[in-house]
Amino acid sequence: MIALLTQGYKVTKYFSNITARHEENVVPLFFKTNRFTTVANEKNNTRKKVFVSGCYDLLHSGHVEFFRQAAQYGDLYVGIGSDRTIERLKHHKTVYSEQERLFMVRAIRYVTEAYINQGDGYLDFVPTLDLVHPDCLVVNEDGDRDDKRELCRQRGMEYIVLKRTPGEGLDARSSTGLKQTPSRLPTRLDLAGTWIDQPYVSCHAPGWALTVSLEPTFEIRERCGLSTSTRNAIRRIWPYQLPNMDPETLARLVFCFENDPERSDGIVSGAQDAIGICVPGLARHYYNGNYWPEKLEYTQDPATLQWLEDHLCLVPMFPRRPGCSVVEGKDITPGKVRALAAAASDCWDAIMARDLDAFARAYKASFNAQLAMFPAMIQPGVQEYIDRYSALDGVLAWKMPGAGGGGYLALVCRSRVDFPQEAIALTIRRGEM
Repeated sequence: MIALLTQGYKVTKYFSNITARHEENVVPLFFKTNRFTTVANEKNNTRKKVFVSGCYDLLHSGHVEFFRQAAQYGDLYVGIGSDRTIERLKHHKTVYSEQERLFMVRAIRYVTEAYINQGDGYLDFVPTLDLVHPDCLVVNEDGDRDDKRELCRQRGMEYIVLKRTPGEGLDARSSTGLKQTPSRLPTRLDLAGTWIDQPYVSCHAPGWALTVSLEPTFEIRERCGLSTSTRNAIRRIWPYQLPNMDPETLARLVFCFENDPERSDGIVSGAQDAIGICVPGLARHYYNGNYWPEKLEYTQDPATLQWLEDHLCLVPMFPRRPGCSVVEGKDITPGKVRALAAAASDCWDAIMARDLDAFARAYKASFNAQLAMFPAMIQPGVQEYIDRYSALDGVLAWKMPGAGGGGYLALVCRSRVDFPQEAIALTIRRGEM
């Protein structure tokens, strides 16, 4: 007996020393979580088992508050929708994988245990119920469904509906609201050589296309020449940001995804759109009769990118009108394509030398070469914008991004001071290469 008391004293003194050494920063784990109460309750079996289920992809404070409220009814068990089920129900991939979501939910102190649901559809958690055998199912108002009520009636489970309330002192949060937050996906601005990425153009003469990847620091309007169709295709895979992977490989994946061979309209989007979005900084890509470039070069030199930001801006016009065809009346000849290719090479050299006057000349020459091949880029109303802004002091050159027909005017200006008041300053995306 004395030995047992002595051992008990040593254990008590050990934990006292831990607490004293770390003051109040370190407490034995089982005192911090519901798992301690679970161990105790296995002896007296007085607490109920409470079950909740959801996706928990964009885990936020609203989820944690929901867990806190549900845990007041007993020990909380959580079912998490699998990647497969969420993609089938919501038609998009999850931001976080099921294993990441399981890890995060398990780390919340109100949660006793969590599992990946193995079922399908809106009642994918039924196999998890068979595993846990809970006493009650808790849902919030948005998740209240008749089939869940009937399931609980059949199984003799209590059904509890909680009002959606934020944690004390916090704003209300929902996954839907977070998904409406503007996407951080970049867009692209073509600087020179536009149209050379189409084989029916580069088959006459090879050449470079120049693009910069832009941070979405402004509203990126549809049908305005900033590659929104490619950007929207990317959003179907990665809704909020690009994955961290090799940019050229990423661009290839995007190009292949967007240009599905079963695409009904038969249009192949130029590779400069995928490359311009996915490759950070300033890139040039060399086309020679094929859809994918033979060469790809890029720079993220901070001084060069800052120089471009100091001299480039966008002026909103109007979206390209429905039914507008910028390829109508096209006139593509070897001489015109060679002029486009020469202007793009000159543009790159001028940027590398940070020669503003040479850059403006090459920029304007590239646009003129585009118009010579595709005169329908100047749709009604466009010339009025060109006349207005080309007459401003400090504006050295102009062009329309993308296929034209409307959208924006991209201006080369003497300096930021010369940007028109309504102009959009640009931020070129930097990134790991």
